Amino acid sequence: MLSVIAAAAGATLPEGCDRGRVLVGAAALQSAGPNEISFLENRRYLPALRETRAGVVICAADFASAAPAGCVVLAVTAPYLAFARAAGLFHPAPKAAAGIHPTAVVAASAEIGPECEIGPYAVVGAGARIGAGSILGPHAVVGDGCIFGTDCRLHAHSSASHTIAGDGVVLHPGARIGQEGFGFAPTPEGAFLTMPQLGRVCLGDRVEVGANACIDRGSQQDTVIGAGTRIDNLAQIAHNVATGRGCVIVAQVGIAGSARLGDYVTLAGQVGVAGHLSIGSKARVGAQAGVMNDIPEGQDWVGSPAWPVRDTLRAFAALRKLGQPPNKKI
Repeated sequence: MLSVIAAAAGATLPEGCDRGRVLVGAAALQSAGPNEISFLENRRYLPALRETRAGVVICAADFASAAPAGCVVLAVTAPYLAFARAAGLFHPAPKAAAGIHPTAVVAASAEIGPECEIGPYAVVGAGARIGAGSILGPHAVVGDGCIFGTDCRLHAHSSASHTIAGDGVVLHPGARIGQEGFGFAPTPEGAFLTMPQLGRVCLGDRVEVGANACIDRGSQQDTVIGAGTRIDNLAQIAHNVATGRGCVIVAQVGIAGSARLGDYVTLAGQVGVAGHLSIGSKARVGAQAGVMNDIPEGQDWVGSPAWPVRDTLRAFAALRKLGQPPNKKI
């Protein structure tokens, strides 16, 4: 009902609207119908708002006047967040279908919590513990001695070894957690001797790891991913890395060994971070930047090598002038 959607979005219903109106789904402005909700976050899409057939639109109060007649506007300060909460009413996370599939391989010493779903060909190793309500998808692997908290979700073909994970952790398809880090010592003969990797991976509550992303276990100490951190697809986190809470690590980021991230750090796509560096809390690093020095907290850095934004823009402006005729305008 409309009243339930408004409550989820944190919005006040306009006067005179039908509080009991039933809606059936959520969709984009361009495709939503009269019985669906949509949203507007970016003014670039105002033309789509003016032409939408959506029955309900979540947007900022400044954009409300652009909605067509008959469209109910739920005015909020954060439309994207409000829409995520409202759309979640139509698309809730699936609950575990309790049971162990006949093809799954579960060690006798493993502990499977109540209401867990262990899917086809999943493997749970000796001494592993899976918390209540968790889901292991097809071919998911939990290695010997690993611990996962309640309501975790390990999607198809994800795997974990040497891992301690909190509640609500999500591994998307193909994620690899706890494998041996890239540590070796050269020998006098020109070969390489693998250094034993003795640490673990510790995933805080509500950490999500994207498809085919990799987190190596620590060499002498643990690799630690702070609570609420989101790691996108195809990222690489090396041994002994530690992140704070709520970090955002976007696709194809690579973080070398023993780097430290504070709370709420954002690394945009394809950022590379050299080993043993420190990035302060709430710092943001732009796409494709190469971080070769410590970054103080709260600063925005871009470029390769990465510098503070203003320094990088000045350097780019100077670079463009090199080799140009004296009177040419750039």
